[in-house]
Amino acid sequence: MAITPFGKGRDSDNEQVPRTTGAAPVASGAGGLTAFIDQGSEFEGKLSFRDTVRIDGRFRGEITSENTLIVGESGEIEATIRSNTVVISGHVTGDVCATTKVVLHKSAVVAGNVTTPSVVIEEGAVLNGQLSMSGATDKKPGAGTLKAVPTGDGK
Repeated sequence: MAITPFGKGRDSDNEQVPRTTGAAPVASGAGGLTAFIDQGSEFEGKLSFRDTVRIDGRFRGEITSENTLIVGESGEIEATIRSNTVVISGHVTGDVCATTKVVLHKSAVVAGNVTTPSVVIEEGAVLNGQLSMSGATDKKPGAGTLKAVPTGDGK
């Protein structure tokens, strides 16, 4: 397996650093990939970070992030997650709270409550828990509601 540098995801020529085969694309810039817990690794405890972390191994405990957490297809998480953005392709058991967005890819299985203002759920993803769209109450009254429209027959 090739080892690629972490950090901002760029080399000295300001070009995108190639990723290992099978890795999901990660936005570069201020939120570049800073850590990668590979398949076969197991960790327990509290994990906190500022940039983007991808977990393809097992983690149990608590995760706090100021940016993005990516749970790969082989990732198995038993934790309370608080992050800006959470992208899940693997298994998560525990509550997920994201201040910006949660993305559940088709291979995702989540057993826990999800709280976020924006959610993307691909067909095939499984969510066993409650979904709370925090921030949805900030919308104008009546926004997004359906209204009956007269048919024009006068009745």
